[in-house]
Amino acid sequence: MLRLLANALFKRTAPNISYMKHSLKTGFSFGMTSAIITTLGLMVGLNSGTHSRIAVLGGILTIAIADAFSDSLGIHISEESEDKHSSKEIWESTVFTFLTKFVFALTFIIPVLLFQLQTAVAINVVWGLSLLVVMNFGLARSQGKKPWKIIGEHVMIAALVIVIAHYVGLLIAAAFV
Repeated sequence: MLRLLANALFKRTAPNISYMKHSLKTGFSFGMTSAIITTLGLMVGLNSGTHSRIAVLGGILTIAIADAFSDSLGIHISEESEDKHSSKEIWESTVFTFLTKFVFALTFIIPVLLFQLQTAVAINVVWGLSLLVVMNFGLARSQGKKPWKIIGEHVMIAALVIVIAHYVGLLIAAAFV
């Protein structure tokens, strides 16, 4: 999974996920999207509401562990409910969802440890949206679809989550601080 993104970033080409098995593609695409959007939303909301590095770090770690388990179980049950995948494929999706979400959620910790909180949040928003663009470009390319429509749709949803989380954090801070 990291090799796909490294190739995309350093060779300036989108990852080609069309060769991946269904189970791995499911885990990768779901886990990465969930890691990005959930972590950014939580991080921005916690920052807006608390301005606390420890709260933001705790939130990211919680997402990386608890939400990765939750999402991987969700994928597991979803794949089982389709009744068209082998047990091995279901478990591959489950494990790959967990690993992808866990690893990518943890990448958001690095800027929080290295920079002032406001700067780290801005860096993470750029990082997360960049990951989303690269992944969706590869997805569109592998499906023969227009990348900018898919990218635009998914980035807009992520931006909406970020904006809503920011204002919810501000509302909570105003109501309880």
